[in-house]
Amino acid sequence: MPAAALRKAPADKGSLAGKAPKEDAAILEQFLLIQPDDIPHEEECLRNPFTLKTWLRYIEHKKTASLEQRIFIYERAVKELPGSYKLWKAYLDLRTGELLKGVPDIETHFRTRKRDLRDDEWSRVNNCFERSLVLCNKFPVIWLAFCQFLMHQENVTHCRRTFDRALRALPVTQHEKIWESYLKFAKQAKGETVVRIWRRYLKLQPQEAEEYVGVLTALNPPRHGEAARVLASIVGNPKFTSRHGKSQYQLWTELCDLVTEPSVQQDSQKNLRVEPIDAERIIRSGIARFSDQVGRLWNTLAKFWMFQQEWEKARDVYEEAIKSVKTVRDFSIVFDAYAAMEETVLTRSMEELANNTSDEVDGVDDADIDLRLARFEKLMERRPFLVNDVVLRQNPHNVNEWEKRVELWKERGNAKKVVETYTQAIETIHVKRAVGKLHMLLVHFAEYYEGIQDLETARTVFEQATTISYKRADDLAEVWCQWAEMELRNENFEDALEVMGRATTPPKGGAAFIASIRYTDEKREPQQRLFKSIKLWSFFVDLEESIGTTDSTRAVYDRIIELKIATPQIIINFAAFLEDNKWYEESYRVFERGIEHFGYPIAFDIWNVYLTKFIERYAGTKLERARDLFEHAVDKVPPKFAKALYLMYAKLEEDHGLARHAMRIYDRATRAVGDEDRFEMFTIYIAKATSYFGLTSTREIYERAIEALPDKQARDISVRFSDMETRLGEIDRARAILGYCSQFCDPRMDAEFWRIWHEFEVKHGNEDTFKEMLRIKRSVQAKYNTEVNFISAQLLAARAQGQPLDEALAPNAAPTTMAELEALALRDDAERIEEDRVAAEAGGTRIVGFVRATVTEPKVTSKPSDAANTDEIEISDDDEDEDERQDNDGNGMEVDEPTPAAEPEVAKGGLEKRAVPEGVFGGLGADAKQAEEKLGAKERFKRKR
Repeated sequence: MPAAALRKAPADKGSLAGKAPKEDAAILEQFLLIQPDDIPHEEECLRNPFTLKTWLRYIEHKKTASLEQRIFIYERAVKELPGSYKLWKAYLDLRTGELLKGVPDIETHFRTRKRDLRDDEWSRVNNCFERSLVLCNKFPVIWLAFCQFLMHQENVTHCRRTFDRALRALPVTQHEKIWESYLKFAKQAKGETVVRIWRRYLKLQPQEAEEYVGVLTALNPPRHGEAARVLASIVGNPKFTSRHGKSQYQLWTELCDLVTEPSVQQDSQKNLRVEPIDAERIIRSGIARFSDQVGRLWNTLAKFWMFQQEWEKARDVYEEAIKSVKTVRDFSIVFDAYAAMEETVLTRSMEELANNTSDEVDGVDDADIDLRLARFEKLMERRPFLVNDVVLRQNPHNVNEWEKRVELWKERGNAKKVVETYTQAIETIHVKRAVGKLHMLLVHFAEYYEGIQDLETARTVFEQATTISYKRADDLAEVWCQWAEMELRNENFEDALEVMGRATTPPKGGAAFIASIRYTDEKREPQQRLFKSIKLWSFFVDLEESIGTTDSTRAVYDRIIELKIATPQIIINFAAFLEDNKWYEESYRVFERGIEHFGYPIAFDIWNVYLTKFIERYAGTKLERARDLFEHAVDKVPPKFAKALYLMYAKLEEDHGLARHAMRIYDRATRAVGDEDRFEMFTIYIAKATSYFGLTSTREIYERAIEALPDKQARDISVRFSDMETRLGEIDRARAILGYCSQFCDPRMDAEFWRIWHEFEVKHGNEDTFKEMLRIKRSVQAKYNTEVNFISAQLLAARAQGQPLDEALAPNAAPTTMAELEALALRDDAERIEEDRVAAEAGGTRIVGFVRATVTEPKVTSKPSDAANTDEIEISDDDEDEDERQDNDGNGMEVDEPTPAAEPEVAKGGLEKRAVPEGVFGGLGADAKQAEEKLGAKERFKRKR
């Protein structure tokens, strides 16, 4: 090794500056640490001793070497570069890794020790840390590594002082990293050390005071006194925010629990330098601050005095609490604790007395036991009243709670308290803020005096009640009615009438002023509006009917109508009263006054009763007058109420008038009633016309019904019409009706109609009429297939029924795409060519160019003998034949002619004309042909034109 290398060799492990024998031994030892392959790195380090990369390459080269060799290189490197953080960090990690193993714990940062703490290697590593901090004392990582390394050595003083040196050496911005480990060290150290460390930490982070409280209470023994002082400073700081999300109330409860601990008072007495804690003042300040959640705080204050063995003071606290809490929840908490305390004291006293035979044990005797037992029983008896007090403190204007309090005193038979409670309630409750029925409280007060036969006092209470300005005029009216009922119960009938007379007296003023008063005008006092109370007048008129005279009763009814406050029921009652007294015409006039006053729709009920009573009395003796009444009734009747009046009117004509008049009324009714009643009205009209004038008279009614009713109802009427014509033998008329009805009956939505027509044709038609029915069915279906609105309705109906959409439009759904249209056209062409071929082979007379419908129905064949009827009357109707020929020419139907060889006649537009088969007309067709043969050429030419 060169001499320069020897000069650079480190002096840590056996210094080279010693005596000659030692120096020689150290040099020889270091020579042995350098291997031949290290020579290039050694030379590089000699050339560039202050280059960090040179030493790092050398260290990387020796990473698999022995520990002693690596330490030798690290020591030389840090000697040349004593301020290099990289070198020191790697070197210290190497040295600590030989003493500690494993991954550091997340909470404590502790690792497992490899060697015993008495090994000298621990002190040598500490020396390395100290040497690194000479120039690297501004690196918090090295300080943290050193402090954590010391924490494994269980040297509390050395570790604490190192933490303090780190805090002094590092800037304040980096203290947070040190404090995290410092606090974990304090938790490990315990005792006074943790308290001192946390006090210093709170100066830097005062918001961690809540954690400090937890640390103090977790000590052994816990320091409740200091914890209470810290927590008191927390709750006194309005800007403090709990890290654990605790509310101010939760912090207060924790503080109150702390100050009541016996150890707090003992600490205050022992440590005179510390200001004693006034627990009662702290708890009462919390009670004043949280007035709606004070149950637990009151219990804490009482518990404080119980710890001090001050039982009377604890009892005084409970009494104060149950008289001041404002919620039932707080009351339940306080009362349960109060009862538990009394029960505990009583049980303990009884046990002490039972365990000792002497008459008096520690001041406890039988008298004391009896006193405490009576006090406990009294407390339990007071509970309902105390609960009621709590609710009334919440809202002293709660009428229902005052009523409950009265009932409690009534159950105990204390009449004096009942009267006091009623009086206190009336004085306390404000009329406009009352919750509940204040007027009923006064009524019950008066009824209480009535129950003890003190009517004069009860009348005085009612007099006072009638002067109160209630929120609603109905409450005042109820008071007057209850007063009158009290007089009736005591058989003071004249007094009852007088009370009602006073109640219904209008206020002073002219007629215009009285007329301007409205009962619903909340701006006026209830006493001014009371005379227009229908509730009051109804009671008054019932009272007059029961105990008054006929004239006085009529006067009350007339007064109600004059004030324009009468209801329909009042009108009906007045009329019934007059009818009972045989004043029929007067009762009818009352009805008319009521109708004039109300009008429709309210007048409908009055008309109903009026007309019923008039018909019951006069029947048909005053028919013209009855007709005038009905005409007046139906003159302006709304469609909704027209049905009942018209039916009653028609019934009158049926019973006492003329049938044709009744039919005319039914006809008017079908126009006057609403849409929802029109179908039923037509049904009644048809039934009545059938019963009086026969089936034929209903044809016009049916026709007008079909025109007036909506499609669905028109379909039902058409089916009935067709059935009626069929029963009369008018098959053609029935078929025409079905054909007309078919235009608003979609085959997919109204399958029932087409089934009826199908059965009709099977019974009464022939092949051609059946084909005509099928043609109409297809045309109607095609019409509905092209209507967007109807298709949408079909889809909605199918969806509501749970039917798939493809089935809703099948089997004859219209094509919607070009591909479907082309496929349909090709299929139709193929079918038409095949049918032409078959018809040509059979010698048929197929019309060229005729396109058949998509769906073909099976042919209904009939025998020729069935088509011709030799017994029919010969009727020649040239116009009808001409019309039928024109219809057959223009409708595009496939016609089978009896003469195959006949040439088709071409009309305008390129259409071919064919003669109508004789089978369609039966015997009529043959007779018409014979008649035509007898005519001349000129006449036949005219007919063809």
